Amino acid sequence: MELNFNESRWLQVRKDWSAWWEGDTGRPMVILPTIDTMIYTDPGEFTTEFLLRRKAVDVVRYYQERISGAQFHGNSYPNWVPNFGPGIASGFLGGPVKPSSEQRTVWFQVDAPISYDGLHFYYDPDNEWWKRVLELTGLAVDTWGGRIAVGHTDLGGVMDILASFRTTQQLLLDLYENPDQVKRCTREITVAWLEYYNKISATVAQSGQGTTCWAPMLSPGRTYMLQCDFSAMISPKMFERFALADLTAICDSLDHAFYHLDGPDAVRHLDMLISIKMLSGIQWIPGAGRPGPSKWLPLLKRIRDGGKLCQVYVNAKSALTIAKELGGRGFAFYIVPEEPYTDEELIDYGGLLADPAPFLREMMQ
Repeated sequence: MELNFNESRWLQVRKDWSAWWEGDTGRPMVILPTIDTMIYTDPGEFTTEFLLRRKAVDVVRYYQERISGAQFHGNSYPNWVPNFGPGIASGFLGGPVKPSSEQRTVWFQVDAPISYDGLHFYYDPDNEWWKRVLELTGLAVDTWGGRIAVGHTDLGGVMDILASFRTTQQLLLDLYENPDQVKRCTREITVAWLEYYNKISATVAQSGQGTTCWAPMLSPGRTYMLQCDFSAMISPKMFERFALADLTAICDSLDHAFYHLDGPDAVRHLDMLISIKMLSGIQWIPGAGRPGPSKWLPLLKRIRDGGKLCQVYVNAKSALTIAKELGGRGFAFYIVPEEPYTDEELIDYGGLLADPAPFLREMMQ
């Protein structure tokens, strides 16, 4: 396998990321991989045939061709994560898995709520989706060795997983009508979640390059991007009652826990999240159709003033704006062609790819 990345680059990247986690760097981390197939997904990846039945060696070879064609600028690094959709732990626990090549994702949602009498969550070593993810993760590590950081699949959030079995609407009612059952299930899911995480962690650790996940960050220890998208529909009181304990338990089991804060409706929980001692940082996602991260400077400042690191997806111009206004310390900028928001601060991405050096010098000095 030809790879545009050598061991000296790995040494520097690991050193830089380790310093960032410890707060020992005054500049931001800048992640800029340059290849279209690192950004845009082939819809053929999201079919049951590809995800579950195609020979594992063919799947690894498919991604190897894409990784080998990439350039890794700044603090980027070659990595691969088995992409089974946002929350495949639901499938591990016996829930429905519905790949959609048209929408380029995987859905996890029952057609009607499953009775609590039939809901008991536990680690199942024989689940076909779990065995497939573990097979692909292990084969990737065996094939690529330490040349690529193989990461954790997207397990999903505890409350979001439960919603996939009860439906979102019913789970909202359950918070009032069946609170004890909700707490029982979230505890069971958390225990199973950690079991899945630990087993994947033991596999990916063999690559020797650290830990990564679907988010663009590299840790010398155990890291993950936690989430609770369900939180956008509940009050801080409900969040504290039903979500905080499980999030804290998972954070306590990691070295570098991060949280996926998705949209303005989730911001009401920010102070509570900042209070979690073992939560290292917060990823801010404004949401489709909303202004990009550079238009949320007070929010980004709250995150940093709260002692947390912050990761955002931005175009080059917006990254420069944030660094100028707030300073770059503690930020991780993943540079995208255009922000997936209504942000007018665009930059010539083609020119950036042709010569990223001036931009990187300005950001990483």
